[in-house]
Amino acid sequence: MDEIATTALNVLFEKFWITRDQEPDMYRTIRDREMVLKRHLQDKYGLELIVHRYFAKLEKIPVEPQPWMGIQTFEKTTDYVLFCCILAFLERKRVDEQFLLSDLTEYVAETYPGFEKIEWSVYTIRQSLIRAMREVIGFSLIRTIDGYLEGYQSDTTEDVLYEVTIYAKYFMRAYPDDLTRFHDEHELLEQEWKRRPEDMTRRRVYRALRMTPFVRRKGEDDLDFQYIRRYRDRLQDDFLETTPFRLEVYRDVAFLNLPEPKTMYTYYPGRGSIHDVSLHVTAMLMETLDNQELVLGHLDLPFSRFKRLLYQTKERCGHGWSKDYREGSIAHIMKEVLRLWKNWELASVDEAEEMIHVFPGISRVIARYPKDYEEKRERRNE
Repeated sequence: MDEIATTALNVLFEKFWITRDQEPDMYRTIRDREMVLKRHLQDKYGLELIVHRYFAKLEKIPVEPQPWMGIQTFEKTTDYVLFCCILAFLERKRVDEQFLLSDLTEYVAETYPGFEKIEWSVYTIRQSLIRAMREVIGFSLIRTIDGYLEGYQSDTTEDVLYEVTIYAKYFMRAYPDDLTRFHDEHELLEQEWKRRPEDMTRRRVYRALRMTPFVRRKGEDDLDFQYIRRYRDRLQDDFLETTPFRLEVYRDVAFLNLPEPKTMYTYYPGRGSIHDVSLHVTAMLMETLDNQELVLGHLDLPFSRFKRLLYQTKERCGHGWSKDYREGSIAHIMKEVLRLWKNWELASVDEAEEMIHVFPGISRVIARYPKDYEEKRERRNE
């Protein structure tokens, strides 16, 4: 695979789709390298590349669905339900057909599933609709002809004129089976693997390494992790050849590392202030950790112990944090740190048991202030 195909491969993994209208050069590149890309994606990942007259799209199906894989701007289940209702509404429309926001809201109110009734007079419901509509527009499924969506947030009589694009007809993934026969997403994924059972372990490994922050060892008989250990060198060579990532494998966890930050990728630690706080908390955790507490690299941390850890970290390192966290409460810091850890699969939280399950991989990156910074601060305090 040449450098041009490699660039196209990485763009396909990072974007939902590449449309001909908005990214004509990248779309043309993918068309030119279509067969090379399709062979690689099918062989290594078991994934399908769709190259259409108007767009190119990699069908990214995870090994295991995770909460962070949802639409990041959505805040409630209602956002997703309204999003799906909008898609159903667009299915009834022709390409280039125009419609009013009021037509859409009337349809959604009539077809909203379940016993709950949609009341557009409720401010939070209108907020959910606007979040859903922003995503529909962001995916280029419709274009705004006239009007201002945000106006509907404060005034339900505000109307907007939209037009359906060609992309609305291809957003939903075509599926050969009746979806109503599946009880949950796990059954759906199992059916996916049954359709393509060949080289399943290899494809699971490549897919998990590329599409999730960490691959954790689940036990001594974990076939996926055994594969990573056995074929580590081959995996490393493949990822070095086709991605900017480097494979790291430890006793209980494996992951792809990005040696040099690149704007196209989302990575941990990032530039946000909460990342600084997280790294300091992790460093303090490693200092106080007894290795005998670990089971397969996992650590169970009660809320009470974690709050003490946050207090100690703030006392030692808080002077260099942003104002929000330097002056914020422990409860606020705890909420934000745990949100970050959950999004990066560094931990999960059991609210009922008031327990944090810390995963292997969290100790890979920690942070301490530079020695000269600490010395200057001590001199100022003298």
